[in-house]
Amino acid sequence: MEWLQEFPKMSRGDLREMRQSLDGAFKEFTGNYGEAIEAAFDPIKDFLIFLEHILINSPWPIILAVLVGIVYAMSRNAKITIGSLVALCVIGYLGMWEDTMRTIAMVTVCTLLAIVLGIPLGILMARSDRVQGFVNPILDLMQTMPSFVYLIPVVMIFGIGKVPGMIAVVIYAIPPMIRLTNLGIRLVDQDVLEAADAFGSNSWQKLTNVQLPLALPTIMAGVNQTIMMALAMVVVAALIGVKGLGQPVLNAIANQYLTMGVMNGLAIVAIAIIFDRATQAYGKRLQKHSEVIHG
Repeated sequence: MEWLQEFPKMSRGDLREMRQSLDGAFKEFTGNYGEAIEAAFDPIKDFLIFLEHILINSPWPIILAVLVGIVYAMSRNAKITIGSLVALCVIGYLGMWEDTMRTIAMVTVCTLLAIVLGIPLGILMARSDRVQGFVNPILDLMQTMPSFVYLIPVVMIFGIGKVPGMIAVVIYAIPPMIRLTNLGIRLVDQDVLEAADAFGSNSWQKLTNVQLPLALPTIMAGVNQTIMMALAMVVVAALIGVKGLGQPVLNAIANQYLTMGVMNGLAIVAIAIIFDRATQAYGKRLQKHSEVIHG
């Protein structure tokens, strides 16, 4: 009756052979195609380095004015703008300006990449139940996989540095962008689509003039969630050499520096709130604008 007490399992030899085969195949793949894959990401890496260079090496009053100006242009809200100004000034005064600029550059590039990749895939899912049925399990896997696991394959392919960190952040943060784009388009009222058909709109016109504007609040919620997840992953990505606010947090954990950890953690929270409030307000403005046009 031993088989009732111990679950049947693969022998250690077979398990070890399976692991060695899979690891060997992946290492062979990285050896053959790793350089080509890394070269494909060079333009994005160059853009990240360029943006980071501008944010760090430009005079801080100019960068502060530009960042606050962007927040105001998106939100048109004095409270959000003043709150952003105060938060950025406190961050700079506490000596976290450079790390914050590195984090803003990384999150900005990763969020833009997630939007560029996520919105078309979400549109494709909204147009095809078959595609949705295929992509949803992949998104489930991406959202439930422990974040540290993402670091293993990217480090094996790209090594340590900005590119593997950027890829890991995008993979971790892109599922909400895809899901909420799909959801927002699917929730558009069928009566509105029938009215568009009655006016002779083709598929592209319905998408750009009806579905996307009406789905915009949901899509902007996806942008917000993507930003939040990107900021959360930036701390984990610090393990593979991504500079920014994540490295002091890891240093604080290793050396039990409470104040350093809390300060840099709060800086991440402040950046997250600034991004979140600005994008939410911008989404609401776009929604009102589209309602005026279509209403």
